[in-house]
Amino acid sequence: MTLPIRKPFDFSQLAENGLRRGVTTGTCATAAVKAALLKILCGEERQEVLVNLIDGYHFVRIPILRLEEFGQNRVKAVVVKDAGDDPDATHQAKIFAVVQANDQKAIRFIAGEGVGTITQPGFAFPIGDPAINPVPREMMVKAVEEIVGEAGYCGDYGFDLEIGCEDGLKISKKTYNARLGIEGGISILGTTGIVEPKSLSSYLASIELYIRIAAADCPPAIVFSPGNIGQRFASKTLNFPIRRIVQMSNFVGFSLDSLQRTLTEYDYFLPCLWLAGHPGKLAKLLDQVWDTHSRNSKAAVGAVCRAAEKFGMDQDLIKACQQSSTVEQITQLMASDRFAALFWADLENQIAQIAKTKIPSVQEVQVRLISMKGALLREISST
Repeated sequence: MTLPIRKPFDFSQLAENGLRRGVTTGTCATAAVKAALLKILCGEERQEVLVNLIDGYHFVRIPILRLEEFGQNRVKAVVVKDAGDDPDATHQAKIFAVVQANDQKAIRFIAGEGVGTITQPGFAFPIGDPAINPVPREMMVKAVEEIVGEAGYCGDYGFDLEIGCEDGLKISKKTYNARLGIEGGISILGTTGIVEPKSLSSYLASIELYIRIAAADCPPAIVFSPGNIGQRFASKTLNFPIRRIVQMSNFVGFSLDSLQRTLTEYDYFLPCLWLAGHPGKLAKLLDQVWDTHSRNSKAAVGAVCRAAEKFGMDQDLIKACQQSSTVEQITQLMASDRFAALFWADLENQIAQIAKTKIPSVQEVQVRLISMKGALLREISST
């Protein structure tokens, strides 16, 4: 039987929802295994490897971030996951494989740092096994067979495949692994090797679910953030646990409406909602823009400049700000003005008042505007 000639998977073809596809953690782990084995058995240091997909017809090219050699027969390879446009907690995660020969004449899977371990029944593998799903295991076994054949090795062989994820334990806290009975890190997943990006409706449903979890036990406060800038501030400065922080992306209006529905259902008045993030997103609320994606709204430069003029900022400074292409540039221009901190605090209060109109079941809204460098704008100093 003649096997079909494999073709490269075409990532330029968008999914039906118009979003870009990516690769799974299983594909990344397989690439890392191949790269490490190529070093051990063939002495090759590849900058990228080809990973055959389970469909039998396609392959993908996966760049190798780095190789580390621990003696002659133990090598670590690291791959950065690209999940495409999918809102995946493991997007940009560094997946690695540490590969070494064993004397068991078998391929053994080991949970490395950042990959979870199964602690409850109901999975395809027993308690104590690494949380590596069946298809990724199959892909890795075939990758080992491929490289062993390429190296011209004859006879029995065995390899330990230690699969891990840098900061995997931290990443896993954004997933439901702990509830599922997987502890210690992320899962290595995939059924096709390709990530199909979630539809908009699925994405919004996930935001709504996170809101319900955040508010489930009637906490004193939760945080909404457009992205990582606000999340880091909420976690490190406000000391909020991750379950109290909701990444709402560009969907500010939807998230506020969802919070109100949830609080009404719970018959609970939330004492405080924090909105934390860059003014380039949150200042769009000044113009009653509730979906802050750039394709759906203009930049917030105009709104910030109008607010600055109303506040009474220096006219020359306002003129300079009006020439800015981004709000971040405005934050830099204003950094030397002695009234800048007061202005940003006033802008926060305006945004809070506008947001409050959508959430009557929230007693207080607090807004914190943060620069791209993580600086709290209400605390900037010209001295």
